[in-house]
Amino acid sequence: MPTIARGAPLQTVITTFEVTPGTCQDLLDELVDAYAGFISKQPGFIGAGLHVNDAQTRIANYSQWARREDFLAMLRSDEMRRRNRRINELCKSFEPVMYEVVESFG
Repeated sequence: MPTIARGAPLQTVITTFEVTPGTCQDLLDELVDAYAGFISKQPGFIGAGLHVNDAQTRIANYSQWARREDFLAMLRSDEMRRRNRRINELCKSFEPVMYEVVESFG
């Protein structure tokens, strides 16, 4: 389960995907398969969520990892490199960015 808290000892990654309404569900299927079959089983994985905008032109992915190195190892694995080539075919662009939680409310 992701934790959004200032100073939490973890790595937060937010990835945005630019898609079309015609490829949105296909990309979601690929991402769900990647998380269920591979990503969630990697060392240091804490949790993730997938979000889609109403127009089905953007997908946002929020994931958390125990350490930055855990995320990078997963991203650089042969399995994920293969999956990312397929993901790249289904979207106009995607960009994973690492963040630090500086504050949370609520």
